[in-house]
Amino acid sequence: MKKATTVEGLIEQLIDVGSTAVRQGFVLASGGNLSARLPGSDEFVVTASGTWLDRLVPGDFATMNLKGEVVGGPSADNPRPSSEWKLHQRTYLVREDANAIVHIHPQHAVLVDALGHRIRLLTLDHAVYVRSVGRTDFHPNGSDELADAAAEQARHHNCVILSNHGCSALGEDIGMAFRRAMNLEEAATATYRALTLGDTTATFPMPADGAIQHA
Repeated sequence: MKKATTVEGLIEQLIDVGSTAVRQGFVLASGGNLSARLPGSDEFVVTASGTWLDRLVPGDFATMNLKGEVVGGPSADNPRPSSEWKLHQRTYLVREDANAIVHIHPQHAVLVDALGHRIRLLTLDHAVYVRSVGRTDFHPNGSDELADAAAEQARHHNCVILSNHGCSALGEDIGMAFRRAMNLEEAATATYRALTLGDTTATFPMPADGAIQHA
């Protein structure tokens, strides 16, 4: 996925990611929300309240600024941004390098965390793209507590588990944010399978200096 250079391009890519996320079982019905911005911008587009990620159209996005104000769109049929807009806004405030945030509800990531296990990185892709996993305690969706806790974790991690809820993955562009979300769920699935086999220790052999890169 190439980096989008226009707001229209961002929306087109978010529509594609939403459809893929539902098709792969990462989210159901009107769960989850997506956002993106152009590099250096203090405005971002975010899915509107009540939208289904596999049925998005360009009118299903609100434009907000980093003060939390709606400055454009969405259509009259969707007058409000997602109830989770603070989750996106607060993360952008602490991560100037982040230009996209994918918030979905991946089953294995939520389950493994709810059972009290850490998600282990087991493959090169997990280590390169996820690298580390943050987490928050449970807070009501749309709350300041959830948004602030997630943003604090995002200072140090590109993937954050929201306890008993879902995950938030961020990246320098939409493709990277979604790639991280997918690898997080794959790592969680691998962790779950390892646990069913009685293994609690297998993990990727991370170099001491953390210097790894994909081929």
